[in-house]
Amino acid sequence: MNGQRMFTIHDALTRPLFGEAQVVGGSAGLHRTIRWVHVLESANIESLIHGEEMILTTGLGFHTDLESALSFMRDLVQKRAACLCIELGQYFDQIPKEMMELADQHQFPLIVFTKTVRFVDITLDLHSLLINRHHRLLQDLEGISREFNRLTLSSQGTSKVLQLLHRSTGNQLMYVQMGGKPTFYPPIAPDKQRAWLEQFTAFEAGKEGMEPDAAPYFRELGNETLVLKPVGALDQTWAYIMMICPHRPQEYDCLLLDSAALSIAQELLRTRYMEERRLFSENLWVEELINGRLKEEHRLKSLIGPDFGAMNDLPYRVCLIEIENPQDVRWSSSEYEWESITFHLSIVLRSIFEQYLFHPLITLKNNRLAVIALDKQPRMPAKPRLEQAIHALRHIRSDDKLKDLQLIIGVSKANKQLKNASTSYQEAVQALSVYSCSGSRVLFYEELGVYQLLLSLNDGQRLQTFVRNYLGPLIDHDESKGSELLLTLRVYLDHDGSKQIAAQKLFIVRQSLYYRLDKITELLGEDFMSPENRISIQVALRAYQLLYPEKLSLPHMQSSL
Repeated sequence: MNGQRMFTIHDALTRPLFGEAQVVGGSAGLHRTIRWVHVLESANIESLIHGEEMILTTGLGFHTDLESALSFMRDLVQKRAACLCIELGQYFDQIPKEMMELADQHQFPLIVFTKTVRFVDITLDLHSLLINRHHRLLQDLEGISREFNRLTLSSQGTSKVLQLLHRSTGNQLMYVQMGGKPTFYPPIAPDKQRAWLEQFTAFEAGKEGMEPDAAPYFRELGNETLVLKPVGALDQTWAYIMMICPHRPQEYDCLLLDSAALSIAQELLRTRYMEERRLFSENLWVEELINGRLKEEHRLKSLIGPDFGAMNDLPYRVCLIEIENPQDVRWSSSEYEWESITFHLSIVLRSIFEQYLFHPLITLKNNRLAVIALDKQPRMPAKPRLEQAIHALRHIRSDDKLKDLQLIIGVSKANKQLKNASTSYQEAVQALSVYSCSGSRVLFYEELGVYQLLLSLNDGQRLQTFVRNYLGPLIDHDESKGSELLLTLRVYLDHDGSKQIAAQKLFIVRQSLYYRLDKITELLGEDFMSPENRISIQVALRAYQLLYPEKLSLPHMQSSL
């Protein structure tokens, strides 16, 4: 089938208008493909050639001396033109042997017309053939693409798609699923398999970070061309197809490869959906575990099965992922679509966490996903990998279902033994609760600082009393006068007493800041900036911010008066 798709120089020479044409050099390149025919009389070809064109010329632009003619040919070779056809006559009565030798050296066909021909007739004839052939190829491509999709709905769909891809292109294929063994279509000897697997490993290493929807990548290897196509979805690569071509692949081959990769990706996505459904039904115990209703080890063993020992020994963190804008998304979605979105998010999450060597146990409740992220590589630093996974999850933009979601994430400290997961879950909940104060969308419990202490004291009374003891006069003044002394004090202390920075952050002039600081000194006393009082006041400000996060938010824009 591959030979039928390519319109070559040899095919063109069989046309009646080439009856008097002679190949005087580069005959080893008659297999080259022609994509278009171009009449060219200028020696300046930089912006005129795209590759695989048959060039027709009388030599007007480069006949003045031999070096000009050779330079013109070298430029055509470099730009990957298909061949050069010269009409003998006014500008060339014969072809110099140096041009023929250059053509032989690069297997670049050099063809002469011994009699006058009408270039317009040649272009019309070949363009008609090329356009008709291209139309037939598009029809073939559409038919094969439909067959790819049909095959993925049958048993062993991926294998059947790859077999059809091989039959359609005539090229050797290697399929590698992440974490799996390579498969070859058609099967080849073990020593040849090892050789191609080494080439694939080197190729993949050089293309780190390939997106699954990217165009195929090419690599020349002697007389062969390797074409690597990632397969995946949800911004994740799940497999690779490598096509080994005995020549530079045609656009049609690459389109078929893209279509096959898309069909396989759809099958893998369906498989992941079914697997996620199964895991959800099997892992209902995860919600009981994080809520502290499942602490007996024998019950955990019976629920998890033979994998309990290995799982229980792995360190883990609990991540609580909240969809901050569920109403915005639900407003434009039905209840079924909303369930589909949250379920889709869990699939993406699982794929990303596995990519960074975590085994996620997931449970979903309302607009929150709770994840026990078991570290499968405890000898490697876990926190940087987890941060990378969270960053990848928060910045998925190519997925239409998830691109509008705004996620905030609380992460517990590292822990061991699954029976302690409820403690980690509470840490993640507390980390998430600080979002309104800090503004950070990813909060690790161990980075909360003084908020860890304040959260443990937040029983509704002790924090209130502590805040009133240190900030009561400012609170009363702000409430009665509508002033912003609390906010001013927070900004002033947060920037180490820098009046210039504080005024900039508050959008006020220095004189206004001085007036406010004088009032704060009057209300709190001259010694409010002493080390002991300053520490207590800063803690009280954090406590007030935890209790009333909306009252200490910085203005986006404010009058300087």
